[in-house]
Amino acid sequence: MNIKGMGGCSSSTELFPDTGYAGRRNVYQAAKGMVYVVGQFDARVIDSKNCRTTLSEFRHLDGHVIFVGSFDQDKEKRWKYFPAAHRPELPFEKR
Repeated sequence: MNIKGMGGCSSSTELFPDTGYAGRRNVYQAAKGMVYVVGQFDARVIDSKNCRTTLSEFRHLDGHVIFVGSFDQDKEKRWKYFPAAHRPELPFEKR
């Protein structure tokens, strides 16, 4: 995933490989310019002001967010971004 921040910074981060088609990542806009990229087993927090990406525990994520889209596989099993306007948020299974 490539990131371009508000101040002109840029960075990229690898999304974990999909093992068994559980690789979807939901993307959320959070407060203070933060973006969350949340998977079944992991969460990344991106500070869009300085393009810094960190791993986070789910319990440290703000619950007041806006769903903006998801990275997932399409019908041909290719990795693709689906904006919220084209596909609603899909929840993850609780384990």
